[in-house]
Amino acid sequence: MNKAVTRPESAPVAEADLRCSDADRERVAELLRDAYAEGRLTVDEHAERIEAAYSAKTFGDLVPLTRDLPVAGETPRLSMEKPPLREGGTQLPPARTESPSMVAVFGGATRKGRWRVGSHLRAIAVFGGVDIDLTDAVFESPEVVIEVAAVFGGVDIKVPENVSLHGSGVGIFGGFDVKEQTSPDPYAPVVRIKGGAVFGGCSARPRRGKKLKEWVRKQLDG
Repeated sequence: MNKAVTRPESAPVAEADLRCSDADRERVAELLRDAYAEGRLTVDEHAERIEAAYSAKTFGDLVPLTRDLPVAGETPRLSMEKPPLREGGTQLPPARTESPSMVAVFGGATRKGRWRVGSHLRAIAVFGGVDIDLTDAVFESPEVVIEVAAVFGGVDIKVPENVSLHGSGVGIFGGFDVKEQTSPDPYAPVVRIKGGAVFGGCSARPRRGKKLKEWVRKQLDG
């Protein structure tokens, strides 16, 4: 006579051992991106933690990545808070939040330094000039589309040498010159230039010697 096999009840799983989802990983990655933009993490710290976040399997893997960071929207009250430092000991300024549009009419507009760049940027130059320097910018999107309109004016764009750069613009009695390149890193940001120049010009090119170290989102396997 066959005896019934009794299966032991499963022991409860600790919260730290629970599997995390893509949404959980993305929430942590967003906190890390904000912390980097605010100067709370160095380039290497941010890259290391982002990689760990997207390879995390459990909540226990995610928790240590933000344990020493303040909750979003809250500023810790310290009696003598010192500004964050970049590698080498110099002060790291927070990244600026800028408008997604730049307009120059009978004048000029320049954007450079440490500023946040999203997924879309518009540059309009009418009898004027727009200069966009992305070499020290904090990329918040894996792809940046820059829409250009130059009428009797010019738009000049510089990007880090290790990102992908592509263009599809039209020049009418003007020039639309994009020095295209594809980064060997499949996860590197992609900058796409589109639009047109009428009796004007658009120039976009990599700036040699300037590399982007900001880590962007890696695609999750499977």
